[in-house]
Amino acid sequence: MPTWKLHHGDALTILPTLTAQVDAVICNPPYNSGGRTTTERTTRTARAKYLTEGGRHAVPDLADFAGENRDQRACAFWLSQVLAHTHRIVRPGGAALVFTDWRQLPTTTDALQAAGFTWRGIAVWNKPLARPQKGRLKQDCEFIVWGSSGAMIPDNTPVYLPGLYTGSQPRGNARQHITQKPVAVMRQLVRMVPEGGTVLDWCAGSATTGVAALLEGRNFIGIEESVRYADIARERLAGVTPPLLRTR
Repeated sequence: MPTWKLHHGDALTILPTLTAQVDAVICNPPYNSGGRTTTERTTRTARAKYLTEGGRHAVPDLADFAGENRDQRACAFWLSQVLAHTHRIVRPGGAALVFTDWRQLPTTTDALQAAGFTWRGIAVWNKPLARPQKGRLKQDCEFIVWGSSGAMIPDNTPVYLPGLYTGSQPRGNARQHITQKPVAVMRQLVRMVPEGGTVLDWCAGSATTGVAALLEGRNFIGIEESVRYADIARERLAGVTPPLLRTR
């Protein structure tokens, strides 16, 4: 019976207190993208960056979410620190999967390796409903940088996962976070973890990774800094097949 626990607070404060090993870290950290200049990067809210102007979304009325406006160097330093803390508790051979966009792809691959993980490759997440851009290539892909804590253990996770994932972000009332990922995509990714194993997401948001983990029979540990999103995350996690779940 899968279990879950959600911590409220800053990942850099909470991660050092965790002692139990996890089987993988799967996370969608702030991309810190979307601005060509410092002014653009620091004055535009996450809502302005990630939601279509005039779009109707049921996203909570938050002007921003924490950590979205770091510059390139600060983002690389911060991300490498957080991932280093996760490397300490990911079991040998366990996986790290980190979402990013095209702007921050080099920064993310550097941070993963600086944290101690062995970089294994990049997968692509295709978003069919991304808006077209006149005279430009459609920006309908994000990326999943993945690696392992040392050598991968043969036959530890006997699954064959694709390098391309397709699924659009939830729409309407199902959209509860600005950068929410599709549950169907996350359900495939959590299969990197053996059944009954534990997935860690240190920037849980509305806990889509956690929902996917529970649905796939994996345990979940999440960290979320925003009080509002932490409440949403707990509500979603508690609503997954209620008779079968307990908090630990």
